[in-house]
Amino acid sequence: MTAPDERPSFRLAYVPGVTPAKWVRTWNERLPKVPLTLIGVTAPEAADVVRAGGADAGLVRLPIDRTGLSAIPLYTETTVVVVPKDHLVTAAEEVTTDDLADEFVLHPLDDSLEWDQLPGQPAFERPATTAAAIELVAAGAGVLVVPQSLARLHHRKDLTYRPITDAPQSRVALTWLEDQTTDLMEQFIGIVRGRTVNSSRDQPTPPQPKRKRPESEARKPAPRKRRASDAASSGKRGKPRRPR
Repeated sequence: MTAPDERPSFRLAYVPGVTPAKWVRTWNERLPKVPLTLIGVTAPEAADVVRAGGADAGLVRLPIDRTGLSAIPLYTETTVVVVPKDHLVTAAEEVTTDDLADEFVLHPLDDSLEWDQLPGQPAFERPATTAAAIELVAAGAGVLVVPQSLARLHHRKDLTYRPITDAPQSRVALTWLEDQTTDLMEQFIGIVRGRTVNSSRDQPTPPQPKRKRPESEARKPAPRKRRASDAASSGKRGKPRRPR
């Protein structure tokens, strides 16, 4: 929100693993006089930050408490298992949850995946964060199932990951206060949805002007109707005169 005497601005909260850089570049190209500020937040607190007015919008992981919020799902991520590079899982290009049946699967408190039942064997305790869980994987204490962007964010040379074909997936969404759909908010919605700067969405189609007849055509007299008497007379031929 901006007071009348303040310079317009836009604040965007985002959770770990989400990369808003391409949208920020488009914003800066289209609205160079309106600065966009990025605010890094944890996944559990993201919705509350937007709801409390700490940001104009947020890039969050679903599900969230949508009370008072509007949300647009943007994309769904591949889920992967993070393991040491010498782990047996690395022999395959992709795995299933059954392949983790004998593994200690770490379940951090900031996990955003919706599990009916966590695969594998339960770890002795839940790490506080995904970053802490990554350290435990590197120490050989278990494996970790996360969205692929988080595996890339916490990349280590001694770890790798493989896609899991039957695991829950993380959905990333754009959220904002439902009663604060401002012009700037509409601009950002258009950017994340890929609208061009000249998009005509929500704009009425202007009435088309009537086509004017060319002036030469307008002045041209209408052809005279041919009368029956004319047709009859045109068919008569006069007798030739005899020469004197």
